[in-house]
Amino acid sequence: MAKTFSGKVIGMLAVAVLFWAVAMQVQAAGAATTLTGVVSDAMCGAQHMAKDKSAAECTRGCVKGGEKYALVVDKKVYTLQGHEAEMYKYAAQKVTVKGTVTGSTVTVESVTPAK
Repeated sequence: MAKTFSGKVIGMLAVAVLFWAVAMQVQAAGAATTLTGVVSDAMCGAQHMAKDKSAAECTRGCVKGGEKYALVVDKKVYTLQGHEAEMYKYAAQKVTVKGTVTGSTVTVESVTPAK
């Protein structure tokens, strides 16, 4: 009887782990969305640290130094992945980004000037 009970417990644990793994995959997939905000960099966000430069110059300088582009939407800062040439062009400008959000990272599908 002990072997049957422990076999059932192991089977139930295996099913629970399987459901957990599927849930993590769905969560990791992210959600497609459209966000409108200002292009910045992940270090400065909404408050640029280089006071002697424009916001665009600061953003480009931080990215050149290794930071990622970011999108500031209200008070939330999303790190952007992809379309770096367009982000360079739109530094410190309001844009609309379409992409997949996973946590606080957006994988960019397209970027256009905000209307």
